[in-house]
Amino acid sequence: MAAVTITDESAAGRVKDSWRLVGLPDRVTVRDIIRSRVREEVARFNLTTPAVFAGLVQPLETEAVINGYRLTRPRRLDWEQQAEIAERAFVSNGFFMLVDDRQLESLDDEIDLLGDPKISSIKLVPLVGG
Repeated sequence: MAAVTITDESAAGRVKDSWRLVGLPDRVTVRDIIRSRVREEVARFNLTTPAVFAGLVQPLETEAVINGYRLTRPRRLDWEQQAEIAERAFVSNGFFMLVDDRQLESLDDEIDLLGDPKISSIKLVPLVGG
């Protein structure tokens, strides 16, 4: 079983957060990485259910704030629903992923984890007024 660290970076390359995923097969798809990462971040959130969710994508019934997404009411999140939102965001270029210096283009792109690749996710931020 393999493990990998995923970093969340700004478009300028500044690391915002990182996630260590363990127990993965040696080869995974982008979809596998997204689903594993979202499952982990939602599980962490659901342990304490804070008012702000700082995850990859915005859950339903939340408001975007500077450090994440404020829930309109305290609740647990559904990781599968979040994973579906994240997959749609990836397909529609809401964020992109790099493995070392290669941009991943499809949810079905495969990643070999044996070489300990550097995986980064970069959220695209809409321009104000644009």
